[in-house]
Amino acid sequence: MEQLPKRFLSFELLKSGKRVGVKRLHPQGFHNDNMIVMFEHGAFDNAFSRLYDEGMSLIEKTAAYIDGDGKIASRNLSGEASSLYAAEAMRMSTRLMQVASWLLLFRAAREKEMTKDQIAQEKAKVCLNTPSLIDENPNWKELPEEFKHLVELSLRIEERVRHMDRDVESALNHDENGLNPVNKQINMIKAAFQHN
Repeated sequence: MEQLPKRFLSFELLKSGKRVGVKRLHPQGFHNDNMIVMFEHGAFDNAFSRLYDEGMSLIEKTAAYIDGDGKIASRNLSGEASSLYAAEAMRMSTRLMQVASWLLLFRAAREKEMTKDQIAQEKAKVCLNTPSLIDENPNWKELPEEFKHLVELSLRIEERVRHMDRDVESALNHDENGLNPVNKQINMIKAAFQHN
């Protein structure tokens, strides 16, 4: 493989079928230039599709647990643990509804089902920072293991969505400011061919 500029490395690794983690690309997450290149070449679509599928699957799994095994397990809890379970189940449901809202909005944007203004208006209503009592309440250890695992998964998926949201915003702002060197080159080539 020929030597590629660093910002193309992420796309080439993804294209070659190798699994690339965020930490391999950049210790603090994706660098703006990497995100733009991935965004333009469709690699970002794969990451979003995976996140969408995992998010929706977690929502279904959580709803089934809370309505089934979770309801049964919560009956055996002490009064304080039962109150914590109810409060944390509500927080987790809210968290996952916010994640679902973001995922559906991003999908609508990607498929051009809504205008930019409609998306911005709806996105302003989405909160990707719901609290949890996971480390604060001494009764946490009494809660059912499966429930605690679902809470942890919901917090992780919320963090992944929050990270993707920041990266998308950063890439789009970078692009709107005309700082994207790839688009600049593409536009120059298009302009050259239009004059001939």
